[in-house]
Amino acid sequence: MIILENIHKSFGQTHVLKGITASISQGDFITISGASGAGKSTLLHLIAGLDQCSEGSITFEGKEISSLSKTARNQWRNQRVGLVFQFHNLLPELNALDNVMVPSWLGKQNNEQVEARAKELLERLGVGHRLHHYPSELSGGEQQRVAIARALMNAPDVLLADEPTGNLDSKNADEVHAILKELNEKHGQTVVVVTHNKALAALGKTKWTMRDGMLA
Repeated sequence: MIILENIHKSFGQTHVLKGITASISQGDFITISGASGAGKSTLLHLIAGLDQCSEGSITFEGKEISSLSKTARNQWRNQRVGLVFQFHNLLPELNALDNVMVPSWLGKQNNEQVEARAKELLERLGVGHRLHHYPSELSGGEQQRVAIARALMNAPDVLLADEPTGNLDSKNADEVHAILKELNEKHGQTVVVVTHNKALAALGKTKWTMRDGMLA
């Protein structure tokens, strides 16, 4: 589904990624581990189209994402990619239900269908009883469940998660691990996760380890 060819990324004089070639298949669960500074998050951001590689190409089902304009990449990401981050990034002025609906609002979808899907996702993820609570009224684990629901709102082809349990205690981390595993195994969701958590890394069907900007 996604092909990375000879990916390099530099920030000024710092050469972060040094020629990565790999592929991601539909239905896979890939975990990316390695020491801090190895380039894991940088690689994930390139796959998501949040940044552009300095050299090489990234193709998604034959379309070269790395060559798209910023506007086109934003539109592609909204439709095809779900993103989950360590610190949730929920909008504090919106309740849980509205936070989940944001990606579909950006895509200008039918509001009645959007609300029904958002409620279904929150229910599936165990926070259906928290629809009208604001982020400040939710626990860390609940906020991350809402963030995962938001990432799934537009039925993305791939779910990309950057340290999704890095800000959670062990109980909530285990619950998020179970959610990601279920999404992959029961719903066929393609998942790519950057993590320092050994238990989460062990869940990967495909395990990548990064060292000094390369896949070890």
